[in-house]
This record gives sequence, C-alpha cells and structure tokens, in this order.
Amino acid sequence: MKVGFVQNCPEFGNIQANLDRMEKMLTGKVAELFVLPELFSTGYQFKNMDEAHQYAEPIPDGLTTNFLISQAKKINTYIIAGLVEVDKEHVYNSSVIVGPNGFIGRYRKIHLFDNEKVCFHAGSEAPSVFDLNGIKVGVMICFDWRFPEMARSMALKGAEIIAHPSN
Repeated sequence: MKVGFVQNCPEFGNIQANLDRMEKMLTGKVAELFVLPELFSTGYQFKNMDEAHQYAEPIPDGLTTNFLISQAKKINTYIIAGLVEVDKEHVYNSSVIVGPNGFIGRYRKIHLFDNEKVCFHAGSEAPSVFDLNGIKVGVMICFDWRFPEMARSMALKGAEIIAHPSN
C-alpha cells in the first residue's frame, strides 16, 4: 500500500479555509491512503471544552467528514484524518476513516494529554482495525502511542499498518 502523509499548518478555527488548503494540498497527489494530522481542520490548542464544542462536528454527517469523503471519491483513495467530534453532550478528539465509497469508521482518542483533559472527553472503545482494500489498518491519535497496549491490541486484531495522526 502506498501511503501519503500530509502535514498542514491550520489557521485556528477557520475550518473552511483549512479544508480549502487541504484540497489544494491533495490535488494531483497519488496514494492508496493519505494520513492527515490530528485536528487538521480546526487547529489544536483549545482553551476548554466550550471552545472545542464550538468547532465540533458530528461524524459522519459533519462538514469535515463530508469534505474528506468527497476528496476520497475525487482522487480514489482512503483518508484518515483528525477532527473535533460532537456526540450528544460529549466532545472528542477523533479520527475519521473514509474511502472512495464513503464513511468507514472513526476512532476517539483514549489517552488525553495534559490540557486535553479539559477540552475533550476520552474515548472508551478499544481501537478498531479497518479493512482498506484488503489491508488491515489500525488508528491511534498522538499521545496514544505512549501506551504499548494500543499497538498490541491492533496487532492482535491483524493490523498491518497503524495510522497515527498527530499534532
């Protein structure tokens, strides 16, 4: 599997400008999977949960997930990317997994770092392994890497690649 990693410098809180910039960055690039950073569409440093909630979107029906699906279809690829997710009253630091056929899944960051604990709720589901065109791909986010059981649990589920969006 040819994997591309895209690093951006998001303008904090300007989701549409960040999506437009990402579209330009992906145009003309070829890979079977692109991994974008943690919170690529909003920027990272939230002050508190209220501020994070202002930029949070539902998955899979939010602006950013729909943008990523359209890009995956347009360039016939899979994309894993980080965004702020809202689900009822909970706000998560999540990664979404999409492909040419649409939404595949999501992962909610379990191990929150430092001030993230005042901005996000911790995910409670063990990380899944997703089948991306016959390749088993696991997902973790940033600080999760410090906990070896994360990678181990995905390896035991057959992960051949572990995508690791980070900021």
